[in-house]
Amino acid sequence: MSEIYNEPLIDLVNGCVNKNRKSQEIVFKKFHGKMLGICMRYSKDKEEARDILQDSFIKVYSNIKNYGGNGSFEGWIRRIVTNTAIDFYRRHKHSEVRAGSEIVESTGESITEDEGEEPDYLSISPKEILNAVQNLSPAYRTVFSLYAIDGFSHKEIAEKLGINEGTSKSNFSKAKVNLRKALKDKIKPADQIRITSYK
Repeated sequence: MSEIYNEPLIDLVNGCVNKNRKSQEIVFKKFHGKMLGICMRYSKDKEEARDILQDSFIKVYSNIKNYGGNGSFEGWIRRIVTNTAIDFYRRHKHSEVRAGSEIVESTGESITEDEGEEPDYLSISPKEILNAVQNLSPAYRTVFSLYAIDGFSHKEIAEKLGINEGTSKSNFSKAKVNLRKALKDKIKPADQIRITSYK
């Protein structure tokens, strides 16, 4: 059995089930860094990400009795964090309205999609990419993170977000257009790093 801070995982899980504050603190300290990174991809800034993270760990502690010990504990927590981020998006998407298969921002402006081949990218730092992703609209940011980074299919994304599959594909495509625009000064054709492969 893997250990966290020299304490067996099963003991930490049982401690959290019994609402032991020390066990909860150890689990939080061990995983909060990686999980905050996930929350950052689904939020507009660090403050919003911390709100999602806090809600996520409340759910982790509330549901930890359901963790069966099969599979990765980190993966189990990650699924809760991702689902909490999706729930956050659903609660706050009232500022956007749907028009056909497009998302129209609350300003009333519709973002048109550039056609053409996917460009190659300079070695852009993860921080710069994260900032660009955070500046996307909530709809584009959520679909981009779910598809390009977390590996969900458009069908799965549509089911999770309550949209149709075409909307998911359209939002992902437009997210890439906006990211290309945001990062255009750093693009060099000779480079082979693509934004869609960023993890």
